[in-house]
Amino acid sequence: MKRLQFFIPILFLFVSCTGNTIYKKPEDLIPRDSMVLLLTDMHIAAAARQTKNKFNKKDVNYMHFIFEKYKIDSTRFESSNTYYTSIIDSYDKLLNNVKLNLQEKGVVIQKEIIASDSVKKTEKTDKKDLKLEIDSLINKVHKKRLTKSEKTSEEE
Repeated sequence: MKRLQFFIPILFLFVSCTGNTIYKKPEDLIPRDSMVLLLTDMHIAAAARQTKNKFNKKDVNYMHFIFEKYKIDSTRFESSNTYYTSIIDSYDKLLNNVKLNLQEKGVVIQKEIIASDSVKKTEKTDKKDLKLEIDSLINKVHKKRLTKSEKTSEEE
């Protein structure tokens, strides 16, 4: 009997910890597609926190800008996020969409970096070519001056 008294509370504790709780849908739930965009921007903002901005500052919290962009507050986000996380399969799909958005944005940024680098290379090449052209023109002018001065000295 003592074993049964010990076993029942442990069994109850084990069953209660399964995590199958699905929270009640909040009245001001953020729509799923907006939540994907919101989480995408939040991941970007979290990553940007570790880089220096144009004012050379680091560890800037950009989350309030995200909340302003989507016209929500942190409590609305928290209640919506809690609801979505209680439905694990749905939240997994939501996070996969966020991951795809981040990958797409990464590809776009990589293309912009490559295009920017190629423009810089072209500008450097153009500057080198321009400098070479200027040097060659200067050399031609010097040669003409030298040949003219030689001709005038021979005539004298």
